[in-house]
Formats: sequence, structure tokens, C-alpha cells
Amino acid sequence: MKIRATRAIMECLLVQDTAGVLSQVSRLFSRKGYNIESIVSDATDRPGITRISIELAADGLMIDQIAAQCRKLLPVKAVKIFDEESCIRRETALIKVRTADRAARDGIIQIANIFRAQVIDADRDCLTIWVFGSRGKNTALIGMLEDFGILEIAKTGTIAIERGRSTIYNDSKLKEEYDYGKNVL
Repeated sequence: MKIRATRAIMECLLVQDTAGVLSQVSRLFSRKGYNIESIVSDATDRPGITRISIELAADGLMIDQIAAQCRKLLPVKAVKIFDEESCIRRETALIKVRTADRAARDGIIQIANIFRAQVIDADRDCLTIWVFGSRGKNTALIGMLEDFGILEIAKTGTIAIERGRSTIYNDSKLKEEYDYGKNVL
């Protein structure tokens, strides 16, 4: 049996900002048996349009299939697939770390500074660190802070944007293609 190579891929979608659209997109992935590793949704600079960023591990054929299925959904305006080299990816993490004493507090602050993280809350017994960066950077910071005793971690999903001048709007459906689905129903 041949094993397919999988890699982490970001798929970004522009969708109409309607009730249930995020649920509709995520159901498509689960129906097809794809595991979403990260999903983030928020408004764009264009009224009525939402951007959904989805990270999944899949091979090339699977990626093409799910992108084609996403394009068929009525609320979807554009689908863009990003690989590691073509985009900038970032995530945010909030990390609450135990501070046993002043030396521990100072050590945590020094580590946070190395990673360009910020202390956003301080208590006698803990510090809350905010970090924004690549998954690797955030994972490395968490690894360094584990020795102090992590009390809690809250992380966002991964967001991505294409490098250079090209945008997701360049891959929008043609007006006729988008209107076709509306006229058929």
C-alpha cells in the first residue's frame, strides 16, 4: 500500500457574511473526512464578506478536491490555497505561567523578551504572556516556559496571507459563475 505524503496547507475562503456559513463550510470538510487543524473566521475590509482561514493536513489530490467542493458552495466567493513558501502564517497565544518567586518572574520576563512576547497581566503567583508569531516560535516559547509551570494556554487558529502583491480577491468567482447558482435554485 502506497502512503500519501501529507503536509499542512492553508485554505482561505471569502464568503458572504450570512448566518451559518462557517458551519456550512466546516460540515463540508467533515463530510469528506478531512480533519481541520485550525479554523479562523472574521470580517474583511469589504462589507458583507467574511474571510475563513482553514489549516489542514492533506496531500495534493485531497487539497484539490476540497477546494473544488468549497468553490461549489453558494456563499463562497473565492478559494485560495497557500503552501508554506507562498504565504505568511501567524497565530496568537496567551500563556499563564506560575511565578514561585522574584527570580522566576525575572526569568520568565527575560524569556518573553527574547521571543518578543509581552507580559499582559501580572499577579503575585503568575504572569500572563502574549505572543504573536509562527507556530514554531510560539511552540518554542511554550517549551521554554514549561520549566516554570504553565497554568493555562489559549491559542488562536492560524491566519495566513499571501506574500507579494497577489490577493485572495484575484481568485474570486466570475460574476456569471456566482449568479448561476442563484438562478438555478
